[in-house]
Amino acid sequence: MPKRILSGTVVSDKGEKTVVVRVDRRVKHPLYGKIIKLSKKYHAHDEANAYRAGEQVRIEECAPISKLKTWTVLDRLVAAKAEAVEIVEGATEKPLETKASKPAKSKAPKAEAKSKKAKAEDVAKADA
Repeated sequence: MPKRILSGTVVSDKGEKTVVVRVDRRVKHPLYGKIIKLSKKYHAHDEANAYRAGEQVRIEECAPISKLKTWTVLDRLVAAKAEAVEIVEGATEKPLETKASKPAKSKAPKAEAKSKKAKAEDVAKADA
């Protein structure tokens, strides 16, 4: 029996010698006929820990390696996009600010708006 080969995206590389690959497929809905996208995650064996999250890879069916792993990674189709890293000289004095490290806005109590009844009384006094 031939081994199945699928292609997908690595979504997690946290495990030792294991990557989780999401394989997307498009199918026609049986009743409505609309094309929908379905996905399934497969645990695949990565002997050298060579693959990182975001990369497109091909996986091949194999004999069970563990409870969840029955696939091995064959090769890389598309490398992950590199993230831009800003290098600043002398950055040891002042760390870069992030969303979490920005000072919080002061939450001073705002002047409370007058209720409709209070506004109506003010208008009545002004008319009198």
